[in-house]
Amino acid sequence: MSSRLRLYLELIRWDRPAGWLLLLWPTLSALWVASHGFPGWHLIGVFTLGTILMRSAGCCLNDVADRDFDRHVKRTAQRPVTRGAVPVGEALLLGAVLALMAFGLVLTTNITTIAWSFAALAVALIYPYAKRFVAMPQAVLGVAFSFGIPMAFAAVQSRVPALAGLLLLGNLFWVIAYDTEYAMVDRDDDVRIGMKTSAITLGRFDVAAVLASYLVYLSIWAVALMDIAQTAIYFIAITIALGQAFWHVWLIRKRGRADCFRAFRLNHWLGFTVFAGIALSYALGRS
Repeated sequence: MSSRLRLYLELIRWDRPAGWLLLLWPTLSALWVASHGFPGWHLIGVFTLGTILMRSAGCCLNDVADRDFDRHVKRTAQRPVTRGAVPVGEALLLGAVLALMAFGLVLTTNITTIAWSFAALAVALIYPYAKRFVAMPQAVLGVAFSFGIPMAFAAVQSRVPALAGLLLLGNLFWVIAYDTEYAMVDRDDDVRIGMKTSAITLGRFDVAAVLASYLVYLSIWAVALMDIAQTAIYFIAITIALGQAFWHVWLIRKRGRADCFRAFRLNHWLGFTVFAGIALSYALGRS
């Protein structure tokens, strides 16, 4: 039983929290903006646990969908489904259970959030297969990884205003930036097996595109939230996040696998910085 549990934890990447943190920070940021401050422990719990559960479910589906490709990629060849340690049906069952648990949390919110959760699930199901047909599957992932934003607004306001769409658009560019860094790690393997990624599509413009995506993301969020409670505090956070973005671009400039992977894994700190700026802005604006 314990060995099976270890396999399941390996399957959902429990030892790699960067994945769900990348989902969590923009979601919490949206919660704070929608609530004009602290949103309450219930919604924080729902969206934090829901994020972890859905990211874990996504890992199960992704590993099943990519199992025939992953065995040809050095970084992914030893994943549980790929190496046969966890059967396909078992992985899908685990993913379904995790997704149902997340849906149970959504049921404690409101009808608008529930409706948006079905759209979020649809995009999550599409993404693993987009890598076979779409030249920039990172854009599909960007939509999937940004759905916590409209759902947060729906949970707080029972509607999804234009601001949520604008923040989603900006966040999509952040996902393109960091997932292109991630794709740069496996570019040689992906070319050999015929996988489509932004790193392959962008070619020698990959580093420039990553920088441009960071700049678009931070610019959209800066403009969209320029009337936040304490603008100065928020813009200090945006400036610090911009410095991190330039550091990431510096790391990937030579396209080394280790440096690209390091840049990708550091992105959750950039997301945290933006969230901290938003939370502090509201906290100090009310003091």
